[in-house]
Amino acid sequence: QVQLVESGGGLVQPGGSLRLSCAASGSFFSASDMGWYRQAPGKEREWVASITSGGTANYADSVKGRFTISRDNAKNTAYLQMNSLKPEDTAVYSCRRSLINNHYWGQGTQVTVSS
Repeated sequence: QVQLVESGGGLVQPGGSLRLSCAASGSFFSASDMGWYRQAPGKEREWVASITSGGTANYADSVKGRFTISRDNAKNTAYLQMNSLKPEDTAVYSCRRSLINNHYWGQGTQVTVSS
């Protein structure tokens, strides 16, 4: 059974940094594409960043230059390094694992950017 567990969220001041982790169980992690999504209160979930099994990363325009997605296949873990955080980055961040036509979601971790 595939499980995803996010961690690393919290309260941070504007301009600060956080690193989110997404630990995956199950096989074939290295063959999976990984993505980060977020949902702010009253808004729909939006895509933030993704990284393919081959290591190609893509970012939403709103986070480009500030966020970095990475993965460690030996640890079955994906990361999202978030720098220069803004209040509008406040949301629940969730990771998604995609393998062929199967998608798995974690429960999410809260990120709050506030002074």
